[in-house]
Amino acid sequence: MPLDPLLRPQSIAILGASERPSIGRSLILSAKNIGFEGTVYPINPRYPELLGHRCYPSVEDLPEPPDVVAFCVSYTRILENFRPVAAKGAKAAAIFDGGFAERGREGAKLQAEIVGICREAGILLNGPNCMGVLNPATRSSVYIHEVRDATGLSGNVGLISQSGSVCIGLVSDVRRFGFSHVISSGNEAMIGAAEYMEALIDDAATKVIALFTETIKEPERFVAALDRAADRGKPVVVLKVGRTERTKRAITTHTGGLAGDARVFREVLKAHRAIEVEDMDELTEVLAVCQGERWPRGHRLSVITASGGQAELMLDVASERGLEVPPLPAEQRTEAERVIGAITGDGNPLDAWGNGDYATNFPHAFKVLDRTPSADVIVFSGDSCDGQPMGRAERTLAYTKIVLDAAQASSKPHYVMNTRSGLMLREQVNLLRQHGIPMIGGSRQGLGAIDKLARYLEPQPARRAPVASGPSVAAYLQSEMRRTINEFDAKRLLAGHGIAVVKETLVASPVEAVEAAQAIGLPVVLKALSDDIPHKSEYGLVLIDLRDAAAVAAAWRTLQERLAKVPGAPKLAGVLVQQMVAGGIEVFAGVSRDRDFGQTLAFGIGGVAIEIMRDFALRLLPLRAGDAEAMIAETKAAKLLHGIRGGPPADVDALARCLYALADLAYADRALIAEIDLNPIKVLPRGQGCVVVDALIVPLTHKKD
Repeated sequence: MPLDPLLRPQSIAILGASERPSIGRSLILSAKNIGFEGTVYPINPRYPELLGHRCYPSVEDLPEPPDVVAFCVSYTRILENFRPVAAKGAKAAAIFDGGFAERGREGAKLQAEIVGICREAGILLNGPNCMGVLNPATRSSVYIHEVRDATGLSGNVGLISQSGSVCIGLVSDVRRFGFSHVISSGNEAMIGAAEYMEALIDDAATKVIALFTETIKEPERFVAALDRAADRGKPVVVLKVGRTERTKRAITTHTGGLAGDARVFREVLKAHRAIEVEDMDELTEVLAVCQGERWPRGHRLSVITASGGQAELMLDVASERGLEVPPLPAEQRTEAERVIGAITGDGNPLDAWGNGDYATNFPHAFKVLDRTPSADVIVFSGDSCDGQPMGRAERTLAYTKIVLDAAQASSKPHYVMNTRSGLMLREQVNLLRQHGIPMIGGSRQGLGAIDKLARYLEPQPARRAPVASGPSVAAYLQSEMRRTINEFDAKRLLAGHGIAVVKETLVASPVEAVEAAQAIGLPVVLKALSDDIPHKSEYGLVLIDLRDAAAVAAAWRTLQERLAKVPGAPKLAGVLVQQMVAGGIEVFAGVSRDRDFGQTLAFGIGGVAIEIMRDFALRLLPLRAGDAEAMIAETKAAKLLHGIRGGPPADVDALARCLYALADLAYADRALIAEIDLNPIKVLPRGQGCVVVDALIVPLTHKKD
């Protein structure tokens, strides 16, 4: 359903309008101050006229169905007024008051009843429990706060926020960017973030979309909107709250416990080309960076400063945040020092103060960086702000003129940065905005924002078609409803997909165990095998380093004794005699299923270290080209795999092939598989491959969220 009646209304009815200070009064004044060219219909039986507008006793008395009705009444009176609004044929409504689903069962019931009326009557509902909708691009306001000064309010940022206070905070500062739309979505009882995003993607006035969200209610639609926004070249900058672990859920595998909501959501944003930020400072700076006339086409940062201390601070920040600030090449350093004099450090950040002749040194520094092949972006750092008690604004504006001249002569994006966020000289900001150069604030936030936009603009990894030519997990589910698929059956499935597994034999007696051990080659491992015991080591049901027949026989007896003490009388499938793999680096890989966004693959250091370090990489399935290799490189396992203290490098190529094969079989059977855990995988020296030592599969038919 098009959102035009809400986002581009031609008529606004204000139910509960008043001449006293109130939301109803603010809406009438906002319409005048923002330049609304449509019709305003105040509704209140106590007034024949209100602030220059004819006032109507009820919605039934309006001369036409309004585009949108603003409910400026208590939640206790919403329902009694909503049916007449629907009968009148209103196209949209905004409910500001709280008291609905956020208040518990009774509130949720009231909200559901109103939504039902809206769906039946074809009414678009904004809220409830929201600030409303402010549209500087179309000069309309159904927004709680009064628009006092519309100057500078209009811009290219489309804001969608479940939090009203976030809207208040962002709209209060339009020094560096304005807004095409400000949408306070509140409870999102009917229209969610994804639907608002769709409208902003199609909106010509919107260049970048900012999203503050608590919950994504339509995951598939949200992901599709992210893809469409990226295809249209409109960055979606997302700040999601509630990133900490919410509740513990019953898990069977390690992987299911690792891949929490926040990690999965981060991967969703990365995979679908959105920009994630962690706080309001980062959100604001990314939006400011997006105002640049030129966007960065690389993330190698070069900074000009007039302070050695600032240069050192920025290097610390860059190192901590993983920002790329490459040293100034020798040729460019020589050219810089020819004019500026001796340069400290490695030349980036470039302290260009020299002998203090900034009028000569700064322009020369800009020319040098413009010709530096390792500089994708040029940032000038110099602190200044309104109301400063010392120094002169003229000096700051002189610096700014040098930046403008340098930017005009260059094809690289230029930025001006205060080292502290929030501080700026308004006259300088205005001058920069006129020439399409952003002012950014905070070394961490500002440089990080450039990096985030640059990485957003990088080409995406190629899509790859999942290849799974082996057997389906369905073959192991036909006979009975299985709680888990034990490691013996799980590894047979893996082997069918080309994944190397450890040598092992399933036996039913101590004699068979000894024979199997001798055939495999001592030493061996004995494990009790049961679908009902997913974690055998918890009950002491894994016995290792059995070096002779006597040790194998004794281990058999020990397993039987321990099995008798396991609660619940588990059904035994037999005993597994397994080759003991010496050496190699232990890693894990696992697949789990997010309720909203589908399957993910996790990878990291294996064995018991997984529980302690919780260091892992995560990707959505299906994997893209290069994902497996990138996952390996992102974790602490990478250092071990590349060899430390003279140890041989491990077979990383074989490990990557294993990860792709695991991901492909899981994706092919995504309708049947809830979780897969391979822990440990032993990665052997280069050229010798890798081998899965233990495995577990949880069928989707058993797993419940």
